[in-house]
Amino acid sequence: MEIIQIIGIGFCGVLIAIILKEYKPEYKIYISIIIGIMIFILTANNLQIFIQQINNLANRLKIKNQFIGILLKITGISILTEFAISICKDSGENAIASKIDLGGKIIIIGISMPIITGLLETLLGLL
Repeated sequence: MEIIQIIGIGFCGVLIAIILKEYKPEYKIYISIIIGIMIFILTANNLQIFIQQINNLANRLKIKNQFIGILLKITGISILTEFAISICKDSGENAIASKIDLGGKIIIIGISMPIITGLLETLLGLL
């Protein structure tokens, strides 16, 4: 199971970080980034399956491809933003983490405007 691998990699990363903290505390952030990338690589196949399933569902429901693309971009932005926030918090930079969080939310709102507009147009058409 992939989750066992992910947990194992995470625990190994924690152990390495604890050991390195005594000798080279500045390497802790590098360990965090490397472990995060390794876990992301392990989960990339699941993301590909997710994208295929969303596209299949959109084709069956005849949803505009533009909307599916936007939803996938929003998902990607959310995942990357959360990853960056975690790295910043691990390195003790909570102020930068909060700015990244705010930036991610603003970008998501901007990207989602066509979906919101389409929804409002549909609602107005029903009235």
